[in-house]
Amino acid sequence: MRNARSQANATALRKRMTDAENCLWTHLRRRQLAGCKFRRQAPIGKYIVDFVCLEKRIVVELDGGQHADRLVEDGGRTQFLVDQGYQVLRFWNDEVLMETKAVLEVILDALGPLSKAHYAPHRAAQPSQAGDAK
Repeated sequence: MRNARSQANATALRKRMTDAENCLWTHLRRRQLAGCKFRRQAPIGKYIVDFVCLEKRIVVELDGGQHADRLVEDGGRTQFLVDQGYQVLRFWNDEVLMETKAVLEVILDALGPLSKAHYAPHRAAQPSQAGDAK
């Protein structure tokens, strides 16, 4: 029963992601970051984590202002995930929105030493040089 409820809650959370979650998801989805598959709003035990890479056992949690009052609860949640073999990375929403590149670098470091070689950040399209050749 808990699994079905967790899945329903996870689905509902995916439909109403925060701005910070949407921002980070644009970089994590479709194996864009080091070729690693991330899931969003995924159940692990009795918790639903913001993002998880099951292959590398890394959980990424984004915290808004309400988490300042939930340090004990978040500590218990983190300890549970660590006990399950996950590395937990926590970022404030403001960090994700204002320092996205730095957040991605921390996640890349956690993914391992080969990860940076496989990271291609989004770049603006460069003008074609084809018309310049004479």
